[in-house]
Amino acid sequence: MLVVEDERDIREVLRRYLERAGLSVLTTGTGAEAIRLLASAPPDLVVLDLGLPDVDGTDVLREIHAAGHPPVVVLTARSTVEDRIHGLQLGADDYVTKPFSPAEVVLRVQAVLHRSGGQPSEGGPVTYGEGRLRIDEPRHEAWLDGRSLDLTPTEWGLLTAVAAAPGRVFSRYELVNRIRGYEYAGYERTIDSHVKNLRRKLGPSGADLLETELGVGYRLSVKRDDHQ
Repeated sequence: MLVVEDERDIREVLRRYLERAGLSVLTTGTGAEAIRLLASAPPDLVVLDLGLPDVDGTDVLREIHAAGHPPVVVLTARSTVEDRIHGLQLGADDYVTKPFSPAEVVLRVQAVLHRSGGQPSEGGPVTYGEGRLRIDEPRHEAWLDGRSLDLTPTEWGLLTAVAAAPGRVFSRYELVNRIRGYEYAGYERTIDSHVKNLRRKLGPSGADLLETELGVGYRLSVKRDDHQ
């Protein structure tokens, strides 16, 4: 899911609460970046602040609605009945006014996901490439060809990030955002070093699982197994 909120402290609190609820979270503080991310790979849900610094949140909401993209939970200080009606008319699925409880936002997000059929599963291990790669996120464990992988937190974050959408290319920005929980341009190039280390741990038989798209980013080359 995508959280679009220009206040960093609020953005990170929401991330922590949503991730504790088992959701995979990407964040941004601008409307322009939100529109770019939505175009590249629509998430299951968007938590959208209407008071953005560059693009008005209602314009972002119109873009989402016009493209038939995912459900939206709006966050805003605009609390009048007219504002709520306007937001809902533009396509918002729920409306939360500031100040708010992060726990309430999580509950509202879960309710919208449930209604839309996008509620994430809390199941066990997931396999890829006809069983070659096995990832158990609740247990924080991964195996390749039956061999347990001893990964650092960053390597684990890289692997689970690309495994969330096999075949899709994730930019360095997205990977930093998912792994580190903040936007820091200076960190983006160090992702290459972590990818190199991850490939080394995957070994000669598994290094091909993590493919490079030159000038763009990285993808998981194998598909998620259909029987899950």
